[in-house]
Amino acid sequence: MLFNSIDFAIFLPVVFLLYWFVFAKNLRGQNLLVVLASYCFYGWWDWRFLSLIFLSTLVDFTVGIGLSRTERPKSRKYLLACSIAVNLGLLGFFKYHAFFLENFVAAFSLFGQEIGAKSLQLILPVGISFYTFQTLSYTIDVYRKQLEPSRDFVAFAAFVSFFPQLVAGPIERAKNLLPQLGIKRRFDYDQAADGMRQILWGLFKKMVIADNCGRYVDLIFGAPETFGASTLLLGAVFFAFQIYGDFSGYSDIAIGTARLFGFHLSRNFAFPYFSRDMAEFWRRWHISLSTWFRDYLYIPLGGSKVAIWKQVRNVFIIFLVSGFWHGANWTFVAWGALNALYFLPLLLVGRNRKNMEIVAKGKWLPTLRDLFAMCSTFALSVLAWIFFRADSIMDAVSYIVGMISLSMFTWPEIEAHKLMVCMVFFVFVEWIGREGEHAIEHLGMKRHPIFRFGFYYVLLLAIFWFGGTGQEFIYFQF
Repeated sequence: MLFNSIDFAIFLPVVFLLYWFVFAKNLRGQNLLVVLASYCFYGWWDWRFLSLIFLSTLVDFTVGIGLSRTERPKSRKYLLACSIAVNLGLLGFFKYHAFFLENFVAAFSLFGQEIGAKSLQLILPVGISFYTFQTLSYTIDVYRKQLEPSRDFVAFAAFVSFFPQLVAGPIERAKNLLPQLGIKRRFDYDQAADGMRQILWGLFKKMVIADNCGRYVDLIFGAPETFGASTLLLGAVFFAFQIYGDFSGYSDIAIGTARLFGFHLSRNFAFPYFSRDMAEFWRRWHISLSTWFRDYLYIPLGGSKVAIWKQVRNVFIIFLVSGFWHGANWTFVAWGALNALYFLPLLLVGRNRKNMEIVAKGKWLPTLRDLFAMCSTFALSVLAWIFFRADSIMDAVSYIVGMISLSMFTWPEIEAHKLMVCMVFFVFVEWIGREGEHAIEHLGMKRHPIFRFGFYYVLLLAIFWFGGTGQEFIYFQF
């Protein structure tokens, strides 16, 4: 079920009314409703893959209970290995089996050996990368004795399948979400109102910015050889806005929806395109995934507290694995490697934690130095996104080569005036709201309600006027 669909527009109010008016005084009933609503939400796409979510839930709940009953190191390692094997086994089978098979066949063909193996043509279950990492973090935390195991199967099932963030994050930690499922929730009007504002802004990001950018991106990336350098550059910039508007828009809708039900989800984006270096960018982009890799891979490898060559190794491992997590294609690995190359100089000279505060905090405008740093960082990210979007590494290289031409100084060959106006408006609102949890959290709150609600109606009109036609979110494929 898509957030930007009529189905969800009916589904959400029905669940909301049942949650607060029928089960308001019954905590277990509320949790059970969350589970049923989540399974309905996911099963709307393909009910057959509900078995995978249930299997992950059952395995990790059982492993958690088992870890609480033994102190024997071998037994605990065995239980953890079972959880990792089941979760990563399912993820690997459905997401990567074709990739490995194709590369295995290609490797043999280089030596003149033709193998007639064919992939199974499996459908990739939506959100499997997200809920797999979510439930894995629970087992690892219990194994490390950083978290008490859940003994309430309904609450644990709600944690794994929580419908607002089930298919594209944020990747929630059990430390944050599970305790909220164990306490009585009360309806908070201010919290719900802010949730609605965040949903509205998320829909604007997705339907007005991302979907409209996507139309031009598909056109330009579909036949880059037919366009000049300036149009190719514009296509790359449009994709940078598309993926940000699409993914952060989903996160905003997810977090806002959770607030309607009394839950606080982790922040997933913190205005990353206002970053002044790539280290800051990665602290602000897909925060839940970045911190997952930091806590469960980077730090166990030694982090930055080891010899310099090991630090370099750790950085490359993190970014290459992050790239491969996004998809079974060498383009994602190349995207990860390029970001590692961006990050390394900052690490080696000790400047990777220089820009920790939001840019120009408390000010209207950035300094010229900050502006140059933001533009440079954005340009680097746009270059990397070309590999992310291209079908192959050679396509990405050809696209970049096509941008190196005197036609860079000509007017683009496509007309996107309305979209450009919307993008300028979007960047302006994000800039003035960059110190909040989301762009319109505090926008106009101190002004007359006419101004505030007028702004909301402008967003609604833009969504209905310029909005796309219920396109899927990009990260559903990951």
